[in-house]
Amino acid sequence: MAAGDQQRSVVSPCELPDGALLRKYRDSGAFADCYCVEVPGAVSQARYIEAFYSTRLFKIERSLLAWLVAKPSTDLQAAALAAGRLDTFAAWRVEGRTDDQLLMCDFQGRTRSWLMSEAVSGAETPATRLYFGSAVVPATRAGSGRSQMGFVFRALLGFHKLYSRMLLRAAVSAVGA
Repeated sequence: MAAGDQQRSVVSPCELPDGALLRKYRDSGAFADCYCVEVPGAVSQARYIEAFYSTRLFKIERSLLAWLVAKPSTDLQAAALAAGRLDTFAAWRVEGRTDDQLLMCDFQGRTRSWLMSEAVSGAETPATRLYFGSAVVPATRAGSGRSQMGFVFRALLGFHKLYSRMLLRAAVSAVGA
């Protein structure tokens, strides 16, 4: 990989792009984050989705979900999800899908995972920007009716940010960029 490619492949926090399916959660007051990385070459949305959900790192999460909440998944299911032939995967269901985006909702309705790929315009050589973001919808307290994120969310936020970057970096490696 050339020095310019290495610089492009740095995972960084970024703003949600216009038209991002995750934007409605951020705009409604939920926690929402977004990370992106620019990689050399053309990477299709389907290739990105399959790579993301089939990395060794994500397989650890898949194993935990299978064990803790009885929501198993396979690489074949990840490929079917990527191809648009499956609308549930592990603990998530598809909430929204476009040619360049996938928005997943967890089985409890509290979190969202979002993937997006876009060709980088104006690049001398073909390049793709890959995005990964999450949203956490605040819980409404019984009694007061107030929405709040809670102690567990605040305690795990630092880990979540690190893990999000690691997941995107693993997906970059999996797509061969």
